[in-house]
Amino acid sequence: MELIAKANKSFIQTEVGLLPEDWEVIKIGDVLEFKNGLNKAKEFFGQGTPIINYMDTFSHPGLKQEVIQGKVTLSKSEIRRFNVQKGDVFFTRTSETVNEIGISSVLEEEIKDGVFSGFILRGRPKNDRLSIGFKRYCFSSNVVRKQIISMATYTTRALTNGRQLSKVNLPVPKNENEQQAIATALSDVDELIRSLDVLIQKKEAIKKGTMQQLLTGKKRLSGFDGEWEVKALGDLGQAVIGLTYNSEDVQSHGTLVLRSSNIQNSQLAFDDNVYVSSKVSPEKYVQEGDILICARNGSARLIGKCAYIDKKAEGSAFGAFMAVLRSNMGKYLYYAFQSDMIQQQINEHLGATINQITNKSLRSFEIPIPTDRKEQQAIAQFLTNMDEELKALRRKREKMARVKEGMMQELLTGKTRLIK
Repeated sequence: MELIAKANKSFIQTEVGLLPEDWEVIKIGDVLEFKNGLNKAKEFFGQGTPIINYMDTFSHPGLKQEVIQGKVTLSKSEIRRFNVQKGDVFFTRTSETVNEIGISSVLEEEIKDGVFSGFILRGRPKNDRLSIGFKRYCFSSNVVRKQIISMATYTTRALTNGRQLSKVNLPVPKNENEQQAIATALSDVDELIRSLDVLIQKKEAIKKGTMQQLLTGKKRLSGFDGEWEVKALGDLGQAVIGLTYNSEDVQSHGTLVLRSSNIQNSQLAFDDNVYVSSKVSPEKYVQEGDILICARNGSARLIGKCAYIDKKAEGSAFGAFMAVLRSNMGKYLYYAFQSDMIQQQINEHLGATINQITNKSLRSFEIPIPTDRKEQQAIAQFLTNMDEELKALRRKREKMARVKEGMMQELLTGKTRLIK
């Protein structure tokens, strides 16, 4: 394939901005006919016919049998009324935020007796103006997503419907070969991203297995054969509960308060920040070497997720739903806290009416440790090296996702052209 530069083709002004003269703008309703999905009581789910659900649509631009895990028991007439066919496009209908509605996926193969959920909309093709591959991506460009979001309604949840989606303007190359070329280019990037996801999952599984071996002494690093002992976390360091603040204290600047959302993949992230203007006592600031722990959350599965505090986080406070474990053992305790042995103790200590671990419980948790400080450090360094490899893979994956996003905005508006 060769790229055709913008200057080599004439552009015209359209409802969605400048497009090549051999493209057109159509309404989604010109190519798709919409239908609401199936609603059934909870007891009907778990077995029966395949059902395309919200997360299938949200997570996969192309749908195949292998990703559709849901089952529902239906009558033959219900299967006929809510059937799915190869080439159907599905859109998320409702969500907590407008950014998650109108996300689309296309069914790329026939699913025998398949149906679709009431949380999504089915767009059935009226004609063959859009190729299946092109439908995988064309509803996700910025110019289309902005329209879908602007037309959404919001009460307690964000909503869209077939009538609104039918009015959305869609830029389309008239040449089906160009549609397919765009789909192929984007699909190639998707495949690279998928292969990175698989590799990351494999490396995470290896790291988890290695942690369980090294942190229990079942596997020893070369050169170490000393004794181990079991210690309570309270004997190894200090546990501190975080800062309490009021909503009026929250400002656009001030002291950064680290919360559960600032921990992603056991690493600190700074893309969901809260700042407070109130005075913070010294012990509520994180220090290098602290382990930041989610101690209270509406979701029990998030209790115990943690991150290691390094220099870039210094000067930040931590919120009341968080705790820090402050110890000179540093990263050894950070990795021990990620292990199954700690998670089991967390589950045993969760409150009966609220998902939390108290300071008392945190101090009581026990872990095995080598008595030789050098072995502690060697284990921590070995696991740190594995983490660095994972971080490099995640950065590569994020870079490819940005590349794909840029390609989509160029290719799906004709600013960059692909031809054979």
